[in-house]
Amino acid sequence: MKININAYAKINLYLAVTGRRENGYHDIESVMQSVSLHDVVTVSAEASEESSVTLTCSDPSLPTDSKNLAYRAAQTYLNVTGMDHVAVKIHIEKHIPVAAGLAGGSADAAGTLIAINALSSRPLPTKALCDIGARLGADIPFVIRGGTMTALGIGEILSPCEPMPEYPILIVRPKESVSTAAAYAKIDENSLFSSPKTLDGMTYALLSGSLESIAGAAYNVFEEVLPEGTEVFRIKSILEANGAALSMMSGSGPSVFGIFNDEDTAKDAADALRAVGYESEICYPVPSVEDNCTSDCSSCGANCPYSKK
Repeated sequence: MKININAYAKINLYLAVTGRRENGYHDIESVMQSVSLHDVVTVSAEASEESSVTLTCSDPSLPTDSKNLAYRAAQTYLNVTGMDHVAVKIHIEKHIPVAAGLAGGSADAAGTLIAINALSSRPLPTKALCDIGARLGADIPFVIRGGTMTALGIGEILSPCEPMPEYPILIVRPKESVSTAAAYAKIDENSLFSSPKTLDGMTYALLSGSLESIAGAAYNVFEEVLPEGTEVFRIKSILEANGAALSMMSGSGPSVFGIFNDEDTAKDAADALRAVGYESEICYPVPSVEDNCTSDCSSCGANCPYSKK
């Protein structure tokens, strides 16, 4: 059997680091939002003399062995569930930029877990699926559930909040890269563990549905440790000059997103960015699978991790 999963990217509407643990991990407060930019993960599973995982990818620069998060996700699922005689084949069609602060690798891993679970004769409940994901990466539980959620701890403690209204979002990928490890080191060095804005401020802004309020509550601590003159700030300026109500880096970067009141303005901004050498993509918020749930599992698509089929 074979199944295709849309593995959605995420942006951070709010992101603060609140402390560093003894094991080196950092505690965060965040509001994460799924967006319609996505990879396509195709998974098949067949009976075999022994378990195995094979992965291919449309992007030849990405590893296709245990260095790939989706590969490890499949291995972990098979080990946890005791599926000793299953051959899993995964193909990833990449559209989410790599190492861009958009959780592309986590999305592929989450899509793999959802797909294998849907193909299993004894699918795990969503919490168990998220627990497997949390072993591999802090963003994976969120990407499994999707929608608009607050995230605490290292990102694995999730709570749904008011869905973001369907404003167009323009995602832009700078040419330069950002080191996540170096960014966290600068946050530690400067003790940037308090925020000028609050998580509650963003959740209240989402309740209002006002883009102006959402823009006013938005925050990303990683922008505070960017070097002066970085491309991120140039892109933010272009977005704001072309009508973005909010422009901000996502995660530890370097991708930047702008949120607009209407698609025509977003398209004009995309043209302005293209004129100076930056490609971008318009997308929209994606709701949680829970928000779309009809409880009619007999007619529901198999890409839902809550499926009882």
